[in-house]
Amino acid sequence: MSRAPQGHRANPGAPFFLLDALPGAGPFVLGGAEGRHAATVRRLRVGEVLVLTDGRGGAANATVTAPGRGELTLQVDPSVREEPPAVRVTLVQAVPKGERGELAVELATEAGVDALVPWAAARCIARWTPDRAAHGAAKWRAAAAAAAKQSRRTFVPAVGELASTSAVADLIRSADAAIVLHESATSPLQGVDLPSAGDVVVIVGPEGGLTEEELTVFAAAGAVPVRLGPQVLRTSTAGAVVLGALGVLTGRWT
Repeated sequence: MSRAPQGHRANPGAPFFLLDALPGAGPFVLGGAEGRHAATVRRLRVGEVLVLTDGRGGAANATVTAPGRGELTLQVDPSVREEPPAVRVTLVQAVPKGERGELAVELATEAGVDALVPWAAARCIARWTPDRAAHGAAKWRAAAAAAAKQSRRTFVPAVGELASTSAVADLIRSADAAIVLHESATSPLQGVDLPSAGDVVVIVGPEGGLTEEELTVFAAAGAVPVRLGPQVLRTSTAGAVVLGALGVLTGRWT
């Protein structure tokens, strides 16, 4: 939720464009890939408003003053900075097969996830070999950036490197709360003691489910197995569903 004065917040109805760093107030030429997209795909015209963001909570409204070939000249307003949520959610996502990995990233980003960690679970059908892991993580980062812009977010979720089960256990131990989704769990999410501030880790298993060994390791590290409801969710959609529930239960959406 933005801490900037109401009249100076980023315009949520305008298209968002991602930059490494925000320009100062005044004239600015939006070039590169974002400029080409704004000028040739979105076809923004003089007088239209867009939002520039650095993906780290900073944003600035800007008005098109002149079109160019693959670029736009803008008049940029003073930038504002949005405060991150008090409860920060990291989604540990077992690597799904095919394009479902990017789908999981897109949906979780739209639902407000703060960080994503791809996990090499024992029963993952997809396998990121060492030479493919960097490429896979890069595709997830691109998906997160695109989804953040599409959903008008000033924060682009961080995407970590491929994690082992022991690395996920370390992440659980460092968090304020951790939950692992499991179809045989008896505890509902509403029964978990969630913090009013701090880090929450959510673990979503693969298509083939978690092994007993993985459940034992995660429980020993402090994760609570939970079930969201009577249905069994796909690995690519489960993260977004639990993020929606956490948005209500922790006040992230208020």
